[in-house]
Amino acid sequence: MAVMTLRASGPAPAEDVWSRYVSPACWPTWSPQIRAVRVAGERIAPGMRGEVVSLFGATARFVVECVDEERRQWTWRVRLGPVHMRLRHEVFPQAVGSVTTLRAEGPVLALAAYAGLARWALGRLVRR
Repeated sequence: MAVMTLRASGPAPAEDVWSRYVSPACWPTWSPQIRAVRVAGERIAPGMRGEVVSLFGATARFVVECVDEERRQWTWRVRLGPVHMRLRHEVFPQAVGSVTTLRAEGPVLALAAYAGLARWALGRLVRR
C-alpha cells in the first residue's frame, strides 16, 4: 500500500466545505468525476454504505468508517473491482476561507491515476 496526501485552499468557509462533504447528494456538484451517489441517508455517518457512479459508468462501493463533526474529519473505504482505497478528509478554517486535505491509501497505480481528478475536485470543493 502507498499513501498520497493532497491539499487545497480556497475562499469557501470551512462550514460550507464541510457541509458539501457530509451531504452525498452534493458530491457531484464539486467532484467532476462523480455522476451520481446511491446511498440511503442525507448525511454521512459511520457504517453508511453506498455506491459512487463515475462519469464513465463504473460503480465504486463504499462504507463510511468514521465521522468527527467537531474536528471536520471523516474516513471511508472505497472499492472498485479489485482496487481498495482508504480516504481520510479534513477541513480547516483559515483567516480567509478554508483548507481541505485528503490522505489516500491504496495501490500506487490507483493513487497515481486518481491524483489528478482528486486535486481538481478538492480545488472545486473549496471555491465559493
